[in-house]
Amino acid sequence: MQGEIEDKCGIVGFHSQDESKDVASLVYYCLYALQHRGQESAGIATFNPQKGLNYYCGMGLITDVFKDYEINNLSGSMAIGHVRYSTTGQSKLENSQPFVTDFDDGFIAMAHNGDIVNSAELRNELKADGYEFMSDTDSEVICYMLKKEHYDNNKSILDSIESVSKKLVGSYSLVILVNGDLYAVRDPMGIKPLAIAERNDDFILASETVAFDAINAKYIRDIVPGEVVYFENNEIRSHMLDLSGNCKFSHCMFEYVYFARPDSTIDGINVYETRMNIGRQLHKLYQIDADVVIPVPDSSIPAAIGYSRASGIPYGEGLIKNRYVGRTFIMPTQEERELAVRLKLNPIKEAIKGKKIILIDDSIVRGTTSKQLLDLVKEAEPAEIHFLVGCPPVVAPCFYGVAMATKKELIAANYSVEEIQEQLDIDSLGYITLPALVEAIGMDERDLCLGCLNEEYPTEIPEGLEAETYYKP
Repeated sequence: MQGEIEDKCGIVGFHSQDESKDVASLVYYCLYALQHRGQESAGIATFNPQKGLNYYCGMGLITDVFKDYEINNLSGSMAIGHVRYSTTGQSKLENSQPFVTDFDDGFIAMAHNGDIVNSAELRNELKADGYEFMSDTDSEVICYMLKKEHYDNNKSILDSIESVSKKLVGSYSLVILVNGDLYAVRDPMGIKPLAIAERNDDFILASETVAFDAINAKYIRDIVPGEVVYFENNEIRSHMLDLSGNCKFSHCMFEYVYFARPDSTIDGINVYETRMNIGRQLHKLYQIDADVVIPVPDSSIPAAIGYSRASGIPYGEGLIKNRYVGRTFIMPTQEERELAVRLKLNPIKEAIKGKKIILIDDSIVRGTTSKQLLDLVKEAEPAEIHFLVGCPPVVAPCFYGVAMATKKELIAANYSVEEIQEQLDIDSLGYITLPALVEAIGMDERDLCLGCLNEEYPTEIPEGLEAETYYKP
């Protein structure tokens, strides 16, 4: 459900062999295309052989953080960029990325998408070795681990990445700028997406393929889980991490259900087609007599189209989204929070009144936003409301970079479908089943992370690690 779950961030890397070229503006456009992945802060770091490191970070949307002055001062042909939503680490400037620190008479800059579930233990080990932390993010932990491996054991950056990867538990897609060399790393489970493209003689790395489309770059391939990509003589080089077969692929199913833009392709699977398939699967499960199929905009639109085409029931717009409303979680009173929902979505009464409607949404997490939404819809006086959900019941928190909720806040972890339907006061409620979702995605179930749906997490979760202490938005 929109507003109830957030992804952590989007990352970009840029490599150009033309040292006179400034690529910051292109990184800006890529990050703009990834703005849906994080709206709390944004940052870009660049490398210029004459000027060294240049970087700038700020709070807010990328259009708020970067003006012409900031972009023009970020000279360099190598760059990384980041847009952030906080999961591990508070929403403050010190936690914005890329994170930058000294390294080998130069610097290391890193942008990270994901969450390291054993970061508290690793942080304490680094503190015991004298490392002082400027932020409370796990991204800084990874950066210092790379420094420690390099300094203590005289390892190359590639060997340092290899060593650090053996100690990290969790999800991570990384872009790392080290004294003018660019590296990209995807964790061995492939939980978070990362892909590579080319534009003329330049190479671009990004969380989603829409970033490549924004600058007319040609998609090459996804970074393979457990792969380190770097560049020599303007050619892509690849190194596979040695993990002795201890990991399985665990791609995040929420990328396909909710997070990614529908015009993205992730690990060879088109997100729009997946969401269309979700709608078709919902029709197989719930064949309802209705007058119109209405999506909750925007991520549920393809699923509603899929259901409409499969059923022959007309597709219609019944809710209009105000795309100029920012985040509303800081509203101090319940009344103001309810008003914020009205600002974001407004029903078209003429499209709803007196009709039997099928309302399709991507997920129900806490259930509070769904209740407020359905109350709005009821004001338009439909004859019947049938609520279909394109994600199975969310019964457990995520520990890999999705700010969702604690288990006690998850409505499906505490109530049956029948009880939720009663709370929402609607004519019917239907969730897609787990097998139907897997079929819609088209990936082997064994290769998906489904921990929030079945509590079968792909890694060990440290004892005592609870969502209420883990997430600090």
